[in-house]
Amino acid sequence: MSTLKVNAIKRYTGTAITIGESGDTITITAGATLTGTITGTYTGTVESETITAKGDGSSADGFISLNCSQNTHAVKLQSPAHSAAATYTLILPTGVGSDQQVLASDGTASNQLTWITAAETKPTISSISPSTIENTATTVTITGTGYQNAPYVDAISSTGVITPADTVTYNSATEVEAAFTLAADGTYYLRVENPDGNAVRSSTAILTVSDAPVWTTGSGSLGSFTGGTTGSLVSVAATGDTVVISETTDVLTNSAQGNCQLASGGAISSTGGFPNSSYTSETTFNFTLRATDAQGQTADRNFSMTATYQMSNSVRLDG
Repeated sequence: MSTLKVNAIKRYTGTAITIGESGDTITITAGATLTGTITGTYTGTVESETITAKGDGSSADGFISLNCSQNTHAVKLQSPAHSAAATYTLILPTGVGSDQQVLASDGTASNQLTWITAAETKPTISSISPSTIENTATTVTITGTGYQNAPYVDAISSTGVITPADTVTYNSATEVEAAFTLAADGTYYLRVENPDGNAVRSSTAILTVSDAPVWTTGSGSLGSFTGGTTGSLVSVAATGDTVVISETTDVLTNSAQGNCQLASGGAISSTGGFPNSSYTSETTFNFTLRATDAQGQTADRNFSMTATYQMSNSVRLDG
């Protein structure tokens, strides 16, 4: 084992210095300048706070080369070009950071490097309300996270057609409102893009555009029936996507009043007699029926049915 000590030497040129034994030590003291190549396995000690990798004085910038084990590949740390007139110091952080973090300047003249999270913060979509709208202009509330003021919102059809929202209102980092006028029925993905370019598209087509049910039976009286009539009475109908008809009031199907049954398809009947047997004089029953389609859209309509009774013990008057 040997030790090569460079101190008072101002410049060593010519033959390369080769260290032949593992553990050999090179000590370079302050004021020494060493040029050329040092090869071998060794422990280096620098008794100075500065090591300078100089350029060639012409066009090649100074660099530090970190070779692979076979010295066939290298990663270099190189100075900016002379034209950049760059002079600064990068100070490494005190720890190793965590997963997905990268080194970044602290933005001050000290150039202290720190670990920061590299992943972009993208917005999310968790829910919308309403989830089904008609073809007319409708405002949809979008709930999620990470929204920035003045976002862009698009509706994307299953065929890829993109329709921008008519208007977008930023309520908070977790809520925006978008007004759409979508002419084509179908399902749509929603996409929210922040002004910084980070965006999210819903994972499923969460918005449905569909026409509401339309009543084909006119509102008003469905007819008059003799009190106590049983069996099939009358039917009502509405068009739409798998329409189900129900009562929103408690009159027609109330056993103490209309005493009728209403089928989901709109047929009205009575097994016990229309109306309840407690009624003995003409009575009109007013009620509201609702048509609901497969998307949960509804249309209400008001109807009435009248129970009539013949007079008993009547007196005939002859002229």
